[in-house]
Formats: sequence, C-alpha cells, structure tokens
Amino acid sequence: MTVRHFLDIRDFSRDELLALLAEAKRRKAARAGKPKGAVDDDAPLAGHSLAMIFEKPSTRTRTSFDAGMRQLGGHTLVFNSSDIQIGRGETIADTARVLSRMVDAIMIRTHGHERIEELAEHASVPVINGLTDLSHPCQILADLQTLEEHKGTTEGQVIAWVGDCANVTRSWIEAATILGCPFRIGAPKGYQPEEDIIRWAKENGGDLFITEDPAEAVRGADCVMTDSWISMHHAPEEADRRIADLGPYQVNAALMAEAAEDAIFMHCLPAHRGEEATDEVLDGPQSVIFDEAENRLHAQKAVLLHVLKGL
Repeated sequence: MTVRHFLDIRDFSRDELLALLAEAKRRKAARAGKPKGAVDDDAPLAGHSLAMIFEKPSTRTRTSFDAGMRQLGGHTLVFNSSDIQIGRGETIADTARVLSRMVDAIMIRTHGHERIEELAEHASVPVINGLTDLSHPCQILADLQTLEEHKGTTEGQVIAWVGDCANVTRSWIEAATILGCPFRIGAPKGYQPEEDIIRWAKENGGDLFITEDPAEAVRGADCVMTDSWISMHHAPEEADRRIADLGPYQVNAALMAEAAEDAIFMHCLPAHRGEEATDEVLDGPQSVIFDEAENRLHAQKAVLLHVLKGL
C-alpha cells in the first residue's frame, strides 16, 4: 500500500485540496456544542497513534495535532529533540525506521526541509510536515478554511502578502497557484520569494505579482496577510536591521484602507505586536486571526484522516 505523506501543498491537486477543506469544515461543524476534550462521535482513529517531534517551539501546531488526534479517538506521543536519540546523534533514517515499527504516523516540526524529506524516505508510515524552514502546509490549510468561512469561497480571492516572505509565503504561493487565487506580494528586495518558487508558480499558471510598494500589493485585495519579521535564530543586530528594512511594510490602519472594504486580515501567529502589524489591525473588526488559529485544529484533523484513512 502506498504511504500517504503530507509534505507540501504542491503535492496536491485542486480537487484534493478542496476535499481536505471540506473535511475540515465538516469536522468543525460536528464539534458544535461538544466539550473540547470529547471524542468525535465516529472516533475514526481509535487505536491509532501519532508521534510528534518538535525541534522548534510550538503552540498552535502542538496543541492542534494533540487535541485533534485525541478528538479523532487516537493518542499521541510528544517529543522534543532532546527527549529522543535524534538529539544525540541518531540518524533521521534510523529514527524513521524505529518509529515506523511503533506508531501509525509521524509529525515533525523541524529546521531544514531535507530533514523531513529524509524522514519520509525511510518511514513506512505517513510523515506530516508540521513546519520546516522552507514550507508550512498545515498553516495554509487553516488559512484556506478561514478564507472560505469569511469570503464564501477560496477560488478567485485576491490575496496580498506584506513584509518578509518565508515558509508560510512559499506554501501560500503554491496554494494560490493551485486554487486560482491572484497572489500579490509587497516586500523589499532581499525579503522577496526565492526564484525557484516564482518560477514554479509561473510554470503552473499562477497569478503572482511582486512589488516593493506595499500599498500597490494591498490595493483592492480581499485578504491581507503578514508574518513575524524576527525569529529566534536572528541575532540582535540582524533583528535590528530587519526591523529597519521592514518598517515601511507594517500592516496598519492606513495600509488596510487600501484593501477592499470587506477585506479580512490574517496572521499565522505568534505576532510581534507593533512590528509587522499594529494592535489596531490585529484586534480590529477585519482581523480573523483567532478564527485562523482555531482552524488549525480542524484542518489538522483533515490531514490526519487523509494520511491514515485516505480521504
């Protein structure tokens, strides 16, 4: 039997992505009125186990996969890299082989994308990308679910991304290309997407526009998005430089006014308030950031059902 991994958005067709979104929507509706710890009525993953490896800190990914697996009737094992031998020199390949003998699926949140590719190559159970430095497909499913909830559909929605372009941006470019969403990026030189993903989008019919003018990117958009400018690996002097470079790309009320009147604002969180976005936007009437965070739970359940049951 072919093992179904969940590594990148580009691995899926339009119909497959829409099927995942439909399942996430159905799972969310079925939870109405239930205690958060209650198991879903059908308990489709009863008897199944998920190993979760965190080489990076996590709030939303850890909670959503843990709670999601339990709601589906399964159980989880949670490891930081220091908890298992992968943090003491055991190879990724050997870790994959060992865990494959003991659990039904593996989710990893790691650094280099090659690490998750190697894990998937040697695992005989599904591997799920909980985040790498290159991509974050689980976040994008939650974003798409939130977009559909608030705009009625995902297809054709004009998405504006402002500021630093990193792993979430890359996965969004893939999703926008597959689903037919015009994707507008406002970012300074040095912070724009890498050439390979730009080339991929163009080769696959993506409607991708990149400018150094944030207002031009946002003008008329249905959804405005941004992400943190500073990560834990940035040294203080680099953080200062990034803040200076990206300051003009802050999402504030003036920038949101350039978007469509009914535009929504999304941020994958955690937010560095007052840097990439102001409190006025993060907590404002157009913000759907906490719907977006909640939808990580429902989207993750759809991913788990896809890899373990084959949606």
